[in-house]
Amino acid sequence: MGNVLGTARPGLQVQFRPAAPADATAAVPLIYCSGPAAFDYVFATRDGHDAQAFLQRCFVDGAGEFGWRNHWVGVAQGRVVAVGAGYGADTQWPFMLAAARQIVAHYGWRRAIPVMLRGLRVESVIRPPDGDMHYLAHLAVAPELRGRGIGHALIEQLLATARQAGRRRLVLDVAASNPLAEALYRRAGFRLTGERRSRLANAHVRVPDHRRMERVID
Repeated sequence: MGNVLGTARPGLQVQFRPAAPADATAAVPLIYCSGPAAFDYVFATRDGHDAQAFLQRCFVDGAGEFGWRNHWVGVAQGRVVAVGAGYGADTQWPFMLAAARQIVAHYGWRRAIPVMLRGLRVESVIRPPDGDMHYLAHLAVAPELRGRGIGHALIEQLLATARQAGRRRLVLDVAASNPLAEALYRRAGFRLTGERRSRLANAHVRVPDHRRMERVID
């Protein structure tokens, strides 16, 4: 699918297109702000490794969950103002292999194993997709443009890609500590289907409880 033009309130034109490596500088901070606690829990280390630095490496690499090939961006007035990803259960093994390669390359073998283990723990709270799901992740809009309909337009763009893939359900997870995002998803037609408690924490951050929401693709 090529470029798609969306309209956000009031009259802001947003063009959605597949991401590219050159989008990294703008897109990676948005990806990070979609779940900073979980990203810091997994990818930040006590010896100075930064979660955004790892996400930057993955985005430019292109492969896996955090690569540019897995993302769409929204562009307004010549700059990236939104980002999001949508994918199905068939990505599980390719994403896992890409993540393992990227983690070892970024952290080295000694630090890689603890990072991978923390990633697996987070999956007990934020579960990967299965069955006929089209899972939405890394949804974010530039802070100064929130509340203008861009998030809703982004979801509709990802819905179109889900239909093309023949998926039956849109599914996402939202932090219980983020009621504004949950309200947006409710307005976009999602309903709450469950909540997973989190006991994941370290000296610097706690991963919040997450609520799973779902929208039937009609």
